[in-house]
Amino acid sequence: MSPTTIPLDEAKAEAFLHRAFADLAANSGGFMIRLGDQLGLYEVLDAAGPLTATELAARSGCAERYVREWLNGQVTAEYLEHDAETGRYALPPEHAPVLARRDSATFLPPAYEIPAAMWLGEERTLHAFRSGEGVPWGEHHERLFCGVAAFFRNGYAASLVAEWLPALDGVAERLEAGAVVADVGCGHGHSTILMAEAFPRSRFVGIDTHESSIAAAREHAAAAGVGDRVTFTTETAQDYAQDGFDLICFFDALHDMGDPVGAARQARAALAEGGTVMLVEPNAGDALADNVGPIGRLYYGASTVLCCAHAISEGSDDALGAQAGEARLAEVFREAGFSHWRRAAETPFNLVLEAR
Repeated sequence: MSPTTIPLDEAKAEAFLHRAFADLAANSGGFMIRLGDQLGLYEVLDAAGPLTATELAARSGCAERYVREWLNGQVTAEYLEHDAETGRYALPPEHAPVLARRDSATFLPPAYEIPAAMWLGEERTLHAFRSGEGVPWGEHHERLFCGVAAFFRNGYAASLVAEWLPALDGVAERLEAGAVVADVGCGHGHSTILMAEAFPRSRFVGIDTHESSIAAAREHAAAAGVGDRVTFTTETAQDYAQDGFDLICFFDALHDMGDPVGAARQARAALAEGGTVMLVEPNAGDALADNVGPIGRLYYGASTVLCCAHAISEGSDDALGAQAGEARLAEVFREAGFSHWRRAAETPFNLVLEAR
């Protein structure tokens, strides 16, 4: 039977069309969210309460006609509420941590820089699919790096020191006393700096291959006042020079590496006696069916264009990908010679794994 003669479930076809159209609307909606963020529209509404379009335009320094159209779009997306009698628009308090409060663990607008960078790199990705070549991290559009740093920063700020480190066996005590820590694949250094702020007696080394991210990390460390105990260096996960680390961390980075087993072996060789590896990875299930839903969809998209592409650029022929799952990650560390493996903590987005 040819595809043209297979009987269709009309209800299923119509439901899928609505789903696909919703995804198209979401692409436009993401751009609207970034506008609202960069223009301060959400923040004004959060601080002031319900406003008319004219009032919001005046308070934000924007043109009223543009603001009114943006507001109406936000109402149709159910991000804002509208009172037809007063003409005022309101940001519900439940939405404010996601849209308006920059220190919130769930603040999302900067993360839209990631799909923006993916679109801007479309031609390179098409070539990668057809040729099998990789795309190094540093060859993506610069909007990617700030977007990734911002996407992870607030979540780390909420959980890393308060929950994840205490969940590791004896690690927080070692840090309090004064430990030596490596943050491998540190990016802009937010995770490194959070630990340095919390544990002033310890010393930290952030390691990454991307020079502009290392430069940004140094600036962040200086601004945070931790430059006396944090060093950032441009090296690979397989050949950093130092050893004797009490703690080696991989924050959402191992799956990007071309040789994750080699990175784990290097970590094992670089650990001090009794040292620990903390591996933070996306909270993916081991079976594909376990990952169906918006979080899995988000991570598979990024994994296809960013994570696997970078790993392939480093010579991988079977990249882990961002949805590797705990079983595959455990096998990496077993192959690297680790004998202890434990899930220490988890969030809806992350697994926190301990290896020794």
